[in-house]
Amino acid sequence: MPTPDHLRAVDIDFSMDSCDVARRLIGVTLLVNGIGGRIVETEAYDQQDPASHTYTGPSVRNAAMFGPPAHVYVYRSYGLHWCMNLVCREAGHGAGVLLRALEPTHGLEAMCERRGLQDPRLLCAGPGRLAQALGVDHSWNHRPVQPPTFALLWNGQAADVLAGSRIGISKAVETPWRFGERGSRYLSRGFGRGA
Repeated sequence: MPTPDHLRAVDIDFSMDSCDVARRLIGVTLLVNGIGGRIVETEAYDQQDPASHTYTGPSVRNAAMFGPPAHVYVYRSYGLHWCMNLVCREAGHGAGVLLRALEPTHGLEAMCERRGLQDPRLLCAGPGRLAQALGVDHSWNHRPVQPPTFALLWNGQAADVLAGSRIGISKAVETPWRFGERGSRYLSRGFGRGA
């Protein structure tokens, strides 16, 4: 798929700390086979973090998180929804960024069909919804984040990024490793007053 005129490819250094990657991804357009949108919400995880799947070390389930950076880690949440993470830091470290919400911009018809709804605000507002809208399931686990399947694009304008507590976890809840675009209507959950 050709790159839209107002967007250009952006090179994210996935070997960086997961918090840095999570923050830098806000405002970047992610396309999976030409379908996707602007990333408006992320969460960072690291092996030293008690809320991370990697906290207790490598396993069959979390093996992708211990692989090389710039790869996909997909897991099922509560036995219901697939969730997509992008692996960070060096291989063996166990860090990544959970993609929590997109503002859908490309392939809305396909996303609506996959999700069985029409409201663009609900298509990708939450990690399970996002993965379903993009057609991502466990078969995507370990895949490299590279063209032609994946595109990371940027319009050249820095996003106004908020940081706050992560949601949907029971450990290290207070850790401010959830990042979102201020004022976005497409977040899975707001960041509180003034956000």
